[in-house]
Amino acid sequence: MSSIQIIVNLVGTAALQTLIMVFASTVFSLILGFPLGILLCTADPLTGISPKPVLHQALTRIVNVLRSFPFIILMILLFPLSRVLIGTSIGTSAAILPLSIAAAPFVARIIETALKEVDTGVVQAARSMGSTNMQIISKVLLPEALPSLVSGITLTIINLIGYSAMAGAIGGGGLGDLAIRYGYQRFRTDIMIASVIIILLLVEIIQFTGSKISSALQKSR
Repeated sequence: MSSIQIIVNLVGTAALQTLIMVFASTVFSLILGFPLGILLCTADPLTGISPKPVLHQALTRIVNVLRSFPFIILMILLFPLSRVLIGTSIGTSAAILPLSIAAAPFVARIIETALKEVDTGVVQAARSMGSTNMQIISKVLLPEALPSLVSGITLTIINLIGYSAMAGAIGGGGLGDLAIRYGYQRFRTDIMIASVIIILLLVEIIQFTGSKISSALQKSR
């Protein structure tokens, strides 16, 4: 097998691992962060549709604490939990847990910000027509904030690509692991450059796709 074929196989496998990590952690971070972001918005004592100062303060502190952790330190701290839940603390599967937990508070803030951008007049109109809080969230806030939500999720995915590359530094697999173990430690500049190019292409494709979807949603309103 030629050196070019070896590089293609290595980069292809690592790219697939990165895509698996990013896709799975995006799904799980949305599952964790989406309801948290809705609660942060609706429980806000100043602008929320169901003000709960104590709950809002507690959630805010939790989100701030989780967001303040550097990702690599968070990943190391979660090694024991990864071993319990997944059976290992290294590899692609093990990296999904810290990636999801690291991205969840970021997602929560994005959701909160997007929902707060909705015109309060629309919310008040829905309230005057007898809509419940759940109806306001599902039929007013979320549909009106959809373009911003798509932009925020796009940004989350891009951040997760960066996180997944950092996860490679401590055995997380993917393109970051390939660039460090094969590129840097074995002095294979070609593999390192190929890994970086694939990461940049992934970011560009995701950003372009997210921007197009967000623009289309904005125009269809």
